[in-house]
Amino acid sequence: MLHRRKSSSVLMLEARTVCSGATGRNGGHTKAASYRAFLDNCRDQGEKEAVKIARFEYKCMKAVHAFARQHGIDCDSWEGDTVDVIYDNSQWLRAKKAVSEMRRILGETDPAVQYRFHDASETAEKFLTAGALGAVSYEAGSISGYKFVVGMLEMALAKGLNLQTETPALRISHLSDAGRCRWIIETPRGSIRAERVVMATNGYTAYLYPPVKGIIVPLRGTVAAQRPGSGIPKEGLKTTYSFIYGNGYEYMIFRPTGSKFAGDLIIGGCATKAPEEGLYEWGTTDDTTIDHDIGQYVHDSAAQYFGAQWGEDDPAGRIRKQWTGIMGYSSQGFPLVGLAPNEEDLWIAASFQGSGMVLCFLTAQALVTMIDGSKDQELKEWFPQAFRMSEDRLQHKFQGRLHEKTPMDLELQRQL
Repeated sequence: MLHRRKSSSVLMLEARTVCSGATGRNGGHTKAASYRAFLDNCRDQGEKEAVKIARFEYKCMKAVHAFARQHGIDCDSWEGDTVDVIYDNSQWLRAKKAVSEMRRILGETDPAVQYRFHDASETAEKFLTAGALGAVSYEAGSISGYKFVVGMLEMALAKGLNLQTETPALRISHLSDAGRCRWIIETPRGSIRAERVVMATNGYTAYLYPPVKGIIVPLRGTVAAQRPGSGIPKEGLKTTYSFIYGNGYEYMIFRPTGSKFAGDLIIGGCATKAPEEGLYEWGTTDDTTIDHDIGQYVHDSAAQYFGAQWGEDDPAGRIRKQWTGIMGYSSQGFPLVGLAPNEEDLWIAASFQGSGMVLCFLTAQALVTMIDGSKDQELKEWFPQAFRMSEDRLQHKFQGRLHEKTPMDLELQRQL
């Protein structure tokens, strides 16, 4: 916004400290994994839209790292390969079918379709994970979400951004006869009047904008930084990982050479291994505590996946630190981006499905284009229609997990 409208006055409110929410707490896995949802997207959105989503995720992943390079942001940016190690036969067969369909529809040479399959023997030898049915490897990366955002904010501050931390928005109200500054945002430090408001509040959005209650649902995720076992190569792992089983998955990155605690493993996920498949983590907004069962599984999981290859735990202990963060999920499995229905200059960019590292960056560009009202036809060519906010999307109440596994008839009574 500040780049396109140099005369703009932009105020950003941060409820706590800079980048203290899920972006600064996640593992930083810039990984699209588009094949995992491609068949569902074809069925629900049509082939053309499914292609647009897959290419958007890939381009967003590349754009994040390119922006960091271009502007010299020191954010532990690493680009390379990732591997999905698969333990469930239905997931293995589905992966093969999805990639086959992607190659047919997008074309064999499309950058978003460069997947490689590995059988059980190669998976055990190359990726040190015995016991899997096979694996899928492809392009991905990792980055410090916190450092990346701080770097961008420093650039924005130089262009005139007014950033106020420890200033939570408590209420947004509309004044019909207030002229241009029609919105009032109430904070503990006083009220602010604004011409337009953007809610980039992800899992917390329903607090400020009640129409999305039951449409965007918070989910608490758990992450741990682990010291690698003695059997893990001293030079570090060569790829990032996901470990995929019947009803869920974990993701894992390594801290790249030159970063603090280089070689450490950052692993997250694991919610479905808790009682009731972690159902109670849905609707939770407290990121100051860790569920005991999930925390224990996170502690054990990496060593279990690597088996004998793990070796002995580091003398200082396996866990360096463990924490949680609040994500936002929508009833249809996509972000909600655009103008709030039946409102004037109340905008939203939220519900990034735990995949913000390959969704948020280009979504922000799309939102600014929408606010400008310029290049709308061009925007339609690359920004998925499925991500756009609309009256219809407010009719789809959340009834369960789409991309993880929870039966769709499970009602989340706490949120509806």
